Amino acid sequence: MAKKALNEAERKMEELVSLCRRRGFIFQSSLIYGGINSCWDYGPLGVELKNNIRRYWWKVMTQERDDIEGLDASIIMHPRVWEASGHVSSFTDPLVDCKRCKHRFRGDELDGENCPDCGGELTDSRQFNLMFKTFIGPVEEDAAVVYLRPETAQGIYVNFLNVMGPSRQKIPFGIAQIGKAFRNEITPGNFVFRMREFEQMEMQYFVRPETDDEWFEYWKEKRMQWYLDMGIRKEKLRYHEHGPNELAHYARRAFDIEYEFPFGWKELEGIHNRTDFDLSRHQEYSGKDLSYFDQELNRRYVPYIIETSAGVDRTLLTCLVDAYDVENPGQKDERTVLRLSPKIAPVKAAILPLVNRDGMPEIARKITDELRPHLRIFYDSGGSVGRRYRRQDEAGTPFGITVDSQTLQDETVTLRERDSMQQIRLNISTLKEELLKRTAM
Repeated sequence: MAKKALNEAERKMEELVSLCRRRGFIFQSSLIYGGINSCWDYGPLGVELKNNIRRYWWKVMTQERDDIEGLDASIIMHPRVWEASGHVSSFTDPLVDCKRCKHRFRGDELDGENCPDCGGELTDSRQFNLMFKTFIGPVEEDAAVVYLRPETAQGIYVNFLNVMGPSRQKIPFGIAQIGKAFRNEITPGNFVFRMREFEQMEMQYFVRPETDDEWFEYWKEKRMQWYLDMGIRKEKLRYHEHGPNELAHYARRAFDIEYEFPFGWKELEGIHNRTDFDLSRHQEYSGKDLSYFDQELNRRYVPYIIETSAGVDRTLLTCLVDAYDVENPGQKDERTVLRLSPKIAPVKAAILPLVNRDGMPEIARKITDELRPHLRIFYDSGGSVGRRYRRQDEAGTPFGITVDSQTLQDETVTLRERDSMQQIRLNISTLKEELLKRTAM
């Protein structure tokens, strides 16, 4: 069978995946054993980018506010948690198999009645639970069944009182968490967009019931602005409101922030008005009082929850897709650039001696050592300076610092900006301050 020709969007995605592997952003997991479907490992640049996205989210959500507290809940929780949340009974997707090629698909993602891969007949749809099941202790029996969490939110709900008391918070306030979640997806794919092991950035904001619409609008706008502040192009972002047939069982209202990926408009983050569903369910199943006494109103109620739910991996993919650019394709001066925001770029600056003589490498090394405690720096002395610039452009490094013959005379260096390629001269003594200002979160 002839190989299907790639359209421009598919080609861009294939090029980006190749760049990620070549430059050490992302590798397929267990590659020496042939890999494992939809599991990915983050390399040196990938883990730095991922850490910077986490830090930026955490800074905006907790450090810059006095009404949101942090939490790191256990991945394995009491199985009753997932009964209360509804995951045991209803966290399912419709599964169909092709009788001919044996490929599996989500029934709600198929357009026709036949297999999209071979045209064969499909089985009837059946419900498939997405939770990974395991056992606690040495004996695999029903009493020992536990689950790897499919979301981080439930860890926040069951710790509502634990966090509120010691932090002396009052309604309204939020709890933020970054952590791993696991879903046994039927059809994972599109690189790191949908995986079976992924990382979430979730914040649950607890509010008075009659103020839920106001806070929902507040967080909807706040979360969109976060992506814009990270440099994501405005024209590639939009809201999608969930219609009556799309709303989850717990939601009174829901909006997705969507991004236009090469494979179409897809969800980047969800903002949900979960009402008092979650705390009421955990109150019912645990027998513990999770209500809140509001002294200002002199009444007790179960708080409503406004949820913001984003994925670290999906945000990282969005940043890469949005930043990827090829200037003058097919020409002699072709240049591949990752236009990542300096605040999240894996490496902030590359230090480059123009030539490997006349004391330039020694000065460059000294600058590297002085900057390294403050910023992620890369020293590169291999090849022509033009080739080294190109390597750093492709890795998303926003600044290049070149030590040249003039440095030997007046202790100034060239500071090159990645996107414009414009260069200015700076005194070595001012480098740290200038770079910290330009890369600040």
